[in-house]
Amino acid sequence: MLLFIKLILAHLIGDFMLQPLKWVLHKQSHKIASEYLYFHVLLHFLLYLVLLWDLALWKIALIIALGHFCIDLLKLSTEKFFKTKSIPFFIDQALHIILIYCCVFYENLYEHTLTLFQHLDWYLITAIVFVTYPAAIIMGKILEPMSDQIETDHKSLPNAGKYIGIIERLFVLIFIVIGRWEVIGLLIAAKSVFRFNDLKERNNRKLTEYILIGTLVSFGLAILTGLLYIS
Repeated sequence: MLLFIKLILAHLIGDFMLQPLKWVLHKQSHKIASEYLYFHVLLHFLLYLVLLWDLALWKIALIIALGHFCIDLLKLSTEKFFKTKSIPFFIDQALHIILIYCCVFYENLYEHTLTLFQHLDWYLITAIVFVTYPAAIIMGKILEPMSDQIETDHKSLPNAGKYIGIIERLFVLIFIVIGRWEVIGLLIAAKSVFRFNDLKERNNRKLTEYILIGTLVSFGLAILTGLLYIS
């Protein structure tokens, strides 16, 4: 497992800390003809060797570096087909991690993967999934009769409220799982402070009540989920 962590660390350093924006833009415009693509892959190869600190593992470093080249080239060739640029980015990163995982555990890949899945906390995974989009949809159904009475603020970011709710419910669930209930109170207080000035300026009682109900329902769903998990 330490070998896997070292290679992931090398990947993070090479992809995020030692890759200037100039390289990224040049690769996007010139693709396979970009010299920075080859510099980038060479840098990764050297980082793998340095962090592994064992020349006997040079083959693994070389295979991962060549795989990195292929994955990056695939991303550069296909990202034009995606409207949202973040999608090819996350696919690219996932493929890099999978490649490193396969190279590290290639001798017993199936057995290790099977053991990994068997030890997953499926109750926690289910709880995490629930407090994201399913809980957001449930909240939408609960608040639907009230939302029709609220004027839409076109200055707000699209779906910002939904994503804020998802993040806050994930935080609440995590704090319950680790037994830090007092932090939930701080989270509610922090959200109230951020909302106070906005609501004060609008002087809209319906909007204030709507946000208050939405916040309580959101926290309530997360707390209920957390209680079910730890019970």
